[in-house]
Amino acid sequence: METINIIVDFVNKILWDYILIIALLGIGIYMTIKLKFPQFTRLFPALKKMVSGIVNKEKVEEGKMTPVQALATAVAAQVGTGNIVGVATAIAAGGPGAAFWMLISAFFGMSTIFSEAVLAQKYRETKDGELVGGPAYYIKNGLKRKWLSMIFAVACIVALGVVGIMVQSNSVAGSVSNAFGIPSISVTIVLAIIVTLILMGGMGRIATFAETVVPVMAMAYILGSFIIIVMNLENLIPAIKSIFVGAFAPQAIGGGTLGIALQQTIRYGLARGLFSNEAGMGSTPHSHAVANAKHPAEQGFTAMIGVFISTFLICLSTVMVNLVSGSYDATVPAVKMTETATIMTQSGFAAGFGNFGGMFLSVCLSFFSLTTIVGWYFFAESNVKAVFNSKARTLNTFKFIAIAALVVGTLIDATFVWKLADMFMGIMAVPNIIALFLLSKEVCKILEDYDSIGRKEKITQLNRKVS
Repeated sequence: METINIIVDFVNKILWDYILIIALLGIGIYMTIKLKFPQFTRLFPALKKMVSGIVNKEKVEEGKMTPVQALATAVAAQVGTGNIVGVATAIAAGGPGAAFWMLISAFFGMSTIFSEAVLAQKYRETKDGELVGGPAYYIKNGLKRKWLSMIFAVACIVALGVVGIMVQSNSVAGSVSNAFGIPSISVTIVLAIIVTLILMGGMGRIATFAETVVPVMAMAYILGSFIIIVMNLENLIPAIKSIFVGAFAPQAIGGGTLGIALQQTIRYGLARGLFSNEAGMGSTPHSHAVANAKHPAEQGFTAMIGVFISTFLICLSTVMVNLVSGSYDATVPAVKMTETATIMTQSGFAAGFGNFGGMFLSVCLSFFSLTTIVGWYFFAESNVKAVFNSKARTLNTFKFIAIAALVVGTLIDATFVWKLADMFMGIMAVPNIIALFLLSKEVCKILEDYDSIGRKEKITQLNRKVS
């Protein structure tokens, strides 16, 4: 076991300290420039359209999702333990400045996720009457590299459908058991039953579940965090200052006792930011591929909202709760702080709401993890279809494997499971980033086509008014 641990640590160091931080941030910057900074011009119109879709309650035929359902499924996967435990770990290991680099990664990640979504829309397929798509499909159909698509597909199945589910179930069992005193085995049984019922309903039930639960859980967590911030308003300005000072001079925080270097701050901020919003990882395109969008670019704009919600709203809420409540202690060395990162956010809520605070966070974490399990399973299943050509017996077998992983995840060491998740997600990100770079011209053409159609529609409307 010790040998496996050493190998996993070595692979993660190579992937996350060198390859992925440069590649993920690099593709984000590259696409931002090529797409002419869509974060400034496309995000808020997309938000307006999303609200309209929720109000009008769009409907689609079986085998597809509405754009809002696709977004909800994507956000369901994006918003998980990484937004609470992962962010707390980033602050503990990288200091308050890690939050700044986390937001930077999200800003550029919006262009990356736009690219993923439009390519997923363009190169999707129909299997057994249902739309299916994602990086494995745009690598195979766009790049014409089936071998590379298979590498991605297998890595994704393991990363999201097995190890990723272990991470989430482990967090749920531990959190609920600690907060409510319920035995872990009882939590595991209930969680397994709920997930099984959702998965047996197929795409339709997954979409309905995500669309119903995600907005409620996100709003509850953001509101709870806002209340904690208001209760500690006097600490807000110092907290914001510590983020900006820590981003460029982490040693200046806490009188240098933290033992944090600038490289640590940037590494943990970027890595946890990218892990939480999943831009460039190749996961969320699976849900955007099945959206019934009028144009691929429209779903790309919708995908950008997912990163905004995941990082700018939920991750930042976690950061501010930890900083203003005092649960993050700048005088404690980083090594020691990291050991208690998992309960740091819980302490922040407990400081404001007492015992109820711990319970509230536990409920939020449980719902975050539950929706992530469902979202990640859906993504992994898309790749099972790519590898095994969508055979019913194979899909049922994979459902059983996913539920088994959920149960096993509650029984093994959380630290090792997190390391495994980092490794397999890193492996699956590599072929996706290669595809995004090589298909970048295709992405630009799709956006230009969308703008061209928009200009023609405006001219037609003007002509009608004149006549």
